Amino acid sequence: MRGPIVLFASWALHDAEEALTFPASADYIADLTGVDVVRMTTKQSVAAIGLVGAALAAAGICGVRTRGDSRFYRSSVAGLETHVFTHLLSAAVARRYTSGVITAVPVMWPGAAYARRELAALGKPLTAADWRLGAPTMGAVALAAHILVRIDWLSLLRSRRSRLRRSRVCAASAGADA
Repeated sequence: MRGPIVLFASWALHDAEEALTFPASADYIADLTGVDVVRMTTKQSVAAIGLVGAALAAAGICGVRTRGDSRFYRSSVAGLETHVFTHLLSAAVARRYTSGVITAVPVMWPGAAYARRELAALGKPLTAADWRLGAPTMGAVALAAHILVRIDWLSLLRSRRSRLRRSRVCAASAGADA
């Protein structure tokens, strides 16, 4: 199966554009809506795209292992093909460039269509259920990635370490008092 590789490669090229331009699009949305939480740094954008890439790599591996029967792979194919239209819609609504719109049609769509056609050639065309699960699957993956990159993991680890140190000190002093 070449579909998973073609799908991943087209996604990677498409998301290179998104990695570089998403922070500006997020700033535009934040300025327009007044919701600052949507702002994102380039570092966060690249990290989120890396997490989505890991999920897509896993979907592709599942697709290869099952010869296209994996629900995760099938919904990822459908979700990424649908994702093309979200880019077109966002640019139309904003009436301006939005992140990812330049490579959505010439890069992402052919990759997703190739994977979809390969499934059909294997006698396993995408079903209505695959299409229904596509957007929620990819939406959940993207949302999880965006949430995970916004967490200040270093502060959480430092806080946990200091709590552990305090509990050890308290335990040691309690043992000395006994």
